[in-house]
Amino acid sequence: MNPVAVRTERDGQIVRILLDRAKGNVLDGEMVGGLRAALRGLRSDGPLKLLVIEGAGPHFSFGASVAEHLPGAARAMLTDFHALFREIEALGVPTASLVRGQCLGGGFELATTCGHVICDPTARFALPEITLGVFPPVAAVTLPWRVPGAVACGLILSGDVVVGARAAQIGLADTCATDPEVALHEWFDRTLAPRSAVAVRFAWRAARRGMARALEVDLPAVERIYLDELMACRDPVIGLDAFLTRTQPVWEHQ
Repeated sequence: MNPVAVRTERDGQIVRILLDRAKGNVLDGEMVGGLRAALRGLRSDGPLKLLVIEGAGPHFSFGASVAEHLPGAARAMLTDFHALFREIEALGVPTASLVRGQCLGGGFELATTCGHVICDPTARFALPEITLGVFPPVAAVTLPWRVPGAVACGLILSGDVVVGARAAQIGLADTCATDPEVALHEWFDRTLAPRSAVAVRFAWRAARRGMARALEVDLPAVERIYLDELMACRDPVIGLDAFLTRTQPVWEHQ
C-alpha cells in the first residue's frame, strides 16, 4: 500500500499530501520515497497556490525510523531525507502543515519547515533526538526561521514537548485551532485565494531564498557534522541501541 496519498482541491489551487500510515506515519525510507515521488508528480504552474502536508489518523508523525539512524543505514537515510526538503523548496509553491497529535523528530522538521503551520490542541511538538545521543540536522538549519535562534537551540538541546496552544504562543505554529481544517481554509481564503497564482509562487520563491540557500549550503555542512563526526563517536550508537531495546542508555561520553 502506498504510504502517501495525494489529492487536489479548489480546482487545482491546493494539493494535499497525506502521510498515510497511521498510527505513527513514521518517515522511514519507504515513506520518504513516496513523498519524493509525489513531489515529482506535481507541476508548479497553472492555478496551484498551496501544498499542504498532514498525517492520517490521530498523529502527524512519530518521526524518522530510529533503526535507519544506525551506522550502515544513516548515510543513505539522511541523504534521501534531506533531499526531500530541498525538493519541496525547489517546487516553488507555498507550503502549509496541519498538525494533530504527536509531531516528533523528522515529523517536527517536516511540519515546521512549511511556511504556515496550523495545529490543534492535541498537537505535541518535540525533537527527542538528544535523548538518543544524536541531534536533528534539518531543525538545526530551518528551525531558526520559525522561532528565535535561542529558542530553537533550547528545543534541540532539551527535547522538551511543546503542546498545541503553547506552540502557537512561541511561534512554532502560526495557529492553534480546535478545527484546523476550517482554520486552513479561512487562512487560504484570506491570503492566497484572491491572488494571482503566478504572483504567489514568485513571491514565495523570493521570500524564501534564504531558506533555499540554507537547505542547499548549510544542511549539507550539518549533515557532514552528523555523519562524519557525531557518528564516529560511541554514545550515538549506545543511545539508538537503547531506544530499540527499550533500555536506559549508559553514556560513555565519547
